[in-house]
Amino acid sequence: MPAVSKGDGMRGLAVFISDIRNCKSKEAEIKRINKELANIRSKFKGDKALDGYSKKKYVCKLLFIFLLGHDIDFGHMEAVNLLSSNKYTEKQIGYLFISVLVNSNSELIRLINNAIKNDLSSRNPTFMCLALHCIANVGSREMAEAFASEIPRILVAGDTMDSVKQSAALCLLRLYKTSPDLVLMGEWTSRVVHLLNDQHMGVVTAAISLITCLSQKNPDEFKTCVSLAVSRLSRIVSSASTDLQDYTYYFVPAPWLSCKLLRLLQCYPPPEDGAVKGRLVECLETILNKAQEPPKSKKVQHSNAKNAILFEAISLIIHYDSEPNLLVRACNQLGQFLQHRETNLRYLALESMCTLASSEFSHEAVKTHIETVINALKTERDVSVRQRAADLLYAMCDRSNAKQIVAEMLSYLETADYSIREEMVLKVAILAEKYAVDYSWYVDTILNLIRIAGDYVSEEVWYRVIQIVINRDDVQGYAAKTVFEALQAPACHENMVKVGGYILGEFGNLIAGDPRSSPLVQFNLLHSKFHLCSVPTRALLLSAYIKFINLFPETKATIQEVLRCDSQIRNSDVELQQRAVEYLKLSSIASTDVLATVLEEMPPFPERESSILAKLKKKKGPGAVSVTELEDGKREGGELNGGADRGPDTSVMAASNASTPSPSADLLGIRSAAPVSAAPASAGSLLVDVFSEAGPAAPSAAVNDDGFLRDLEQPTETSDSLLVEGSGDSDSAPPSEDPAPPLSEADELLNKFVCKNNGVLFENQLLQIGIKSEYRQNLGRMYLFYGNKTSVQFASFTTTVSCPGELQSQLNVQSKPVEPLVEGGAQIQQVLNIECLTDFSDAPLLNIKFRYGGALQNLTLKLPVTINKFFQPTEMSSQDFFQRWKQLSQPQQEAQKIFKANHGMDTEVLKAKLLGLGMALLDNVDPNPENYVCAGVIQTKGQQVGCLLRLEPNAQAQVRNAPHRYERHRYETHLTGTKDTGTKCTSQVRKAQVRNAPHRYERHRYEMHRYERHRYETHRYETHLTGTKDTGTKRTEQVRKTQVRNTPHRYEKHRYNDLPFNMEFIYEITTCTHLIQSKFPIIIFYR
Repeated sequence: MPAVSKGDGMRGLAVFISDIRNCKSKEAEIKRINKELANIRSKFKGDKALDGYSKKKYVCKLLFIFLLGHDIDFGHMEAVNLLSSNKYTEKQIGYLFISVLVNSNSELIRLINNAIKNDLSSRNPTFMCLALHCIANVGSREMAEAFASEIPRILVAGDTMDSVKQSAALCLLRLYKTSPDLVLMGEWTSRVVHLLNDQHMGVVTAAISLITCLSQKNPDEFKTCVSLAVSRLSRIVSSASTDLQDYTYYFVPAPWLSCKLLRLLQCYPPPEDGAVKGRLVECLETILNKAQEPPKSKKVQHSNAKNAILFEAISLIIHYDSEPNLLVRACNQLGQFLQHRETNLRYLALESMCTLASSEFSHEAVKTHIETVINALKTERDVSVRQRAADLLYAMCDRSNAKQIVAEMLSYLETADYSIREEMVLKVAILAEKYAVDYSWYVDTILNLIRIAGDYVSEEVWYRVIQIVINRDDVQGYAAKTVFEALQAPACHENMVKVGGYILGEFGNLIAGDPRSSPLVQFNLLHSKFHLCSVPTRALLLSAYIKFINLFPETKATIQEVLRCDSQIRNSDVELQQRAVEYLKLSSIASTDVLATVLEEMPPFPERESSILAKLKKKKGPGAVSVTELEDGKREGGELNGGADRGPDTSVMAASNASTPSPSADLLGIRSAAPVSAAPASAGSLLVDVFSEAGPAAPSAAVNDDGFLRDLEQPTETSDSLLVEGSGDSDSAPPSEDPAPPLSEADELLNKFVCKNNGVLFENQLLQIGIKSEYRQNLGRMYLFYGNKTSVQFASFTTTVSCPGELQSQLNVQSKPVEPLVEGGAQIQQVLNIECLTDFSDAPLLNIKFRYGGALQNLTLKLPVTINKFFQPTEMSSQDFFQRWKQLSQPQQEAQKIFKANHGMDTEVLKAKLLGLGMALLDNVDPNPENYVCAGVIQTKGQQVGCLLRLEPNAQAQVRNAPHRYERHRYETHLTGTKDTGTKCTSQVRKAQVRNAPHRYERHRYEMHRYERHRYETHRYETHLTGTKDTGTKRTEQVRKTQVRNTPHRYEKHRYNDLPFNMEFIYEITTCTHLIQSKFPIIIFYR
């Protein structure tokens, strides 16, 4: 870079900055700035012969004023003029001003692009680097369109200087992140990959950042990079610190490049070539060996760089999960870090060992460190490290050590931080259930859990213990005895009262033979807690009392007296009052046989996934159960709820033939789902039953051979007066012509329905097509209305719904035939059942053919079925949102989009559109009230994708930041042996025989667990290169313009914004272009 002469010191700028700093008040500062702005304005307007130095000085002053927070509305043209200067300092200031102040939609952008083109073609490396830096800093779509094809040529040209290649690689990376559709590598792919063999390490470091980002989106195109990356890594690892002197950091050769190479290899499976794989294994062994060597320097920078490479190597070993020797060695190395004095190293070691514990090769090696982990749980000062220790105990638990680990976790619960108690409770409950051999131990553990941390025991936990007690005859007596003893404590948690009331109401007769637990003693013990409990618990106790009348007739008079008192039959709470009145009447007039029939013992619950496990999946952390753990649980025979001899209940969506609806009779306070009609458990019936509660006709509708309802309820509202009630359906022979290609405006019509489900999809002079749709979890139903706008009959009317290409395996759409004749002015209806199998980006096609006046009409539209239709809103607190936001920090979990909205901003319209997208709009979450925060889970058949979104307006900078993060996982149950497909389980309700009283204690099968949305914490990203202490949350990175520097070995950290699994359709096109309507440009990040 050219040296700056003394004359370029710009004394006037220094004096101005000094004046600003010497201002005693804000008013004085503003006065001085206004005076300077007036002077600069007069110089620009009056003196037409300003020299380059003066322009540079005044432009610098404007830039400084802008950085102080003041608006600058002039001087842009003078900055553009500086770009044509041949002096480096003047050109540099011009590019700096443009990078900071010029909007991507400025009228000057064409002049700027011309200046940049001149500098790129000048072959002056300094000017080329300045131009490339400007492109990267601005990063607008206009610049991507202008230079996306030029920069790859500069990057791979043989005569390009190394410093320019570095800048070109990082500039291309920036453009690819902002406009991936414009950066088409194509013919440049192989030449870019071969930059890994470049002699200049700075070029390799810059190129590997670009290749990593490109390979995450197109792994097949860049798979040749694996062998080159292994070769380069081998040369670095085997080299001495003196071999790469310019790129050695505290005796560690090229640590940043080594980390980038190891991270690139994690994008691919193990190499198939034996020689390449052997060389890679050799490299990993060398890295592990070097970790055992004594340090060459006592400086923290040396250990940070060394450990950074080691942890990336361990992550690669875990990713491959195919080398037992390396996995065990990695586990042993991490075990040494568990007692290291550095808190950050202990944290990272615990986190990595959580992942190693799920590998069959290293699980036993991880278990050898159990005492060290337990000690960390008890003695660590940092709460985040203690939480990771608890996660590791959970991950390493099996049948051999379950009782020890559960006991330690219970002991820790008494002093655990409040922020992690709920998660600890869930983990203890799951481990006790999963590995319980003795069910009495399970009951003791859960009751002890309620005693120690009752406030943090969610409903799912005590629901589950009741399920298991009811399903296991051999533990019912012990449970009744144990809970009776627990209730005798002076201070008893309300959750214990709930469990006690339920179990004694069902099985109190099993301990009634003991005089110490006679029926009257049991009743008095429960009633002594009555006035201390909340309304839902009192309602449960009243239901337990009526159960006592059936179990112990001798208590009838006492219980009737309690029900008859004014505090019950005149209670201000209508639920308690109605229960008391009706239970009293029932006990008075019903015969013994009727009472025995109505109040008999609860039947066993159906075998389904543990609701506690589903609750934990929603929580953060590596301690959350992985697919591997679930499979292990199945292999180990962990069917606690009902035993292995009971088959899984596959009829999730359809009730049994004996089931009849009961509005809300509910001892446990569980709101049962609306009844569904009995139907065969098939794919078709699943689609039918998903919305059967929507109207009165659905439950009683017959089902034909295709699994569809013959008589469907007409929607109560329509989008247009033409969409009136239609007629039935019949088959017809379609015309022989091939379907027409989609209309040119098909995408525009489709985008109108991103944030709404009802409306007119298409309309011309002949035909109007209306749409009404509804979605629940991964299933949907769509009503199409075809209206004949003419007075002439439509003949041979046929419709065909097709899923082109890969969409066939991603979306299941079943359609019902329509009437072949559509009379003039009439309208017919068609029903589509939709099932989302996995994520998708394309839309199904609807082809419509009919004859009008003898002429064939053939048109094809895109059905408005987008991935956001399968969003399920998720409510969460501000702490949970930002905690999970920071945890979803892997490169493939975040993306961003920059775009300018179309119309003026309206807060209410904006909120409506965000809600229409399908996510939950969270109020009072973001510290900035101007920001919008959303959360949701995309439901598919086999997996779920949790999404977080933030929309951050910045009117002064004319941008918006809307970060979006997501996590994708396939869930398997391990408690019941059944596979959870992502659909919510529908409660099965037995026939009630208590005069349809909704609040009575009836014979219900309560589905006490709900399918909760899940979000996993991703791996904590290493901060050990910076020498800072990681306290458990990753620092939020500020969205900034990428500063591309000429320093060849400078470590640049990038966040990759590509989206995995082809979900750009809804995220980047739909959301970004059609969700927000405002007058400002917007930056959107998705995670």
